[in-house]
Amino acid sequence: MVSNLVIAMTVAGSDSGGGAGIQADLKTFAALGVHGVSVITSVTAQNTKSVDAVQDISIEVILAQLRSIKADIGFHAAKTGMLHTSEIIEAISYELKGSLLCVDPVMVSKSGHKLLKDEAVRSLKESLLPLAYVVTPNAEEARVLSGVKVTDLESAKVAAKAIAQLGCKAVVVKGGHFGERAVDTLYFNDEFYHFESERVQTKTDHGTGCVFSAAITACLAKGMDLIQAVNVAKKLVTVAIKHGFKIGEGHGPVNPIFLLYQESQRYQALLSLEKAISELESLKGFGVLIPESQTNFVYALEGASEISDVLGVPGRIVRFKDDAKAVWAPRFGASKHVANLVLTAQKFDESVRSAINLAYSQKILSIVRGLGYSVSFFDRAEEPADVARVEGRSMIWGTEVAIKTLGRVPDVIVDKGGFGKEPMIFVLGKDPKDVLEKTKKIFQALKAG
Repeated sequence: MVSNLVIAMTVAGSDSGGGAGIQADLKTFAALGVHGVSVITSVTAQNTKSVDAVQDISIEVILAQLRSIKADIGFHAAKTGMLHTSEIIEAISYELKGSLLCVDPVMVSKSGHKLLKDEAVRSLKESLLPLAYVVTPNAEEARVLSGVKVTDLESAKVAAKAIAQLGCKAVVVKGGHFGERAVDTLYFNDEFYHFESERVQTKTDHGTGCVFSAAITACLAKGMDLIQAVNVAKKLVTVAIKHGFKIGEGHGPVNPIFLLYQESQRYQALLSLEKAISELESLKGFGVLIPESQTNFVYALEGASEISDVLGVPGRIVRFKDDAKAVWAPRFGASKHVANLVLTAQKFDESVRSAINLAYSQKILSIVRGLGYSVSFFDRAEEPADVARVEGRSMIWGTEVAIKTLGRVPDVIVDKGGFGKEPMIFVLGKDPKDVLEKTKKIFQALKAG
């Protein structure tokens, strides 16, 4: 056993659709570098649309799972999720005394199926909540536990304080169910804290509560303080919702391991862009396509949301004699303008992740059209004044204009230039290889013509 291994335990139901329950919990633990152990309390037959059956595990087997873990492996923190009956709650409450515990008071599935029997609410309030370090109800769960209807931040604060009076040390009332922004309210040590994020409009939201509470649990297990743990959980669940899986006909599952997947992409993305740049540098006479402001060649990670997720060339690709030469090896965050173009294009077509900027001339534009590439333009003369005043906003605005004008992301976007701004051609594609192939055809036609 690894001596410094951090272990977290989930005591919850199994979701056959893989979106919530122990499946979501264990993925979240892994995403945060924590080893997960589990106690299954109920087995559910469910998908993105419905819960079709529930089979509770016998009390004997539930306790056997928990005791087996405690006797040999142990854990640094635990969380509870679906606890269907009073009997299950009473049994696990006895075993969890003294644990660093996060209680997610799961009551109803995303599809509307009851996962906590009505008569079990009393056991939840009287036996389990007093043992909790933190409780994470959504607005409806908070209403059931406190008697306060949660409709805004003030009522969330009242409900959180009322739930804390049941004996737990802290309460997070999740704000995903009201308001323009998603604001979670933490009540801890007689103080209120608010954690705000954008509201993600999507149907890939199955398992959000499980992921949130599991993330808090993992962070507590690692020794973080509660405020830091909630902050990490808030950020992780927002990303997990944004990059959830669009499967089934109902609410698709969130994706708590997206950041791990994205991190694993970085090395392959770097190799791909380096290979394309090396081939670009080998093209004799390519300097003719390098603009006065030089060239950048970028590649965004899948699901990129900011410049730090986009590979670019520090110092750009410059004209060296008649050829092209990269000043430095690609690095994340090295490009601003071309990176913003790709990030904007991804909002319209997630498959477009790479681009290069080239010199503009009527001859080059004629070649682009002759090759059959789709082309769209933006004119800085039409740029709103409030956009022009913000550094980096022009490229975002221009890209949006070009895409909306054509109705899709084109192969080539032309910036007509402006006062002090060189006109430019941008070649877009799915990856550096795609962009390179398009660029090579332009170059070869230019040499031939």
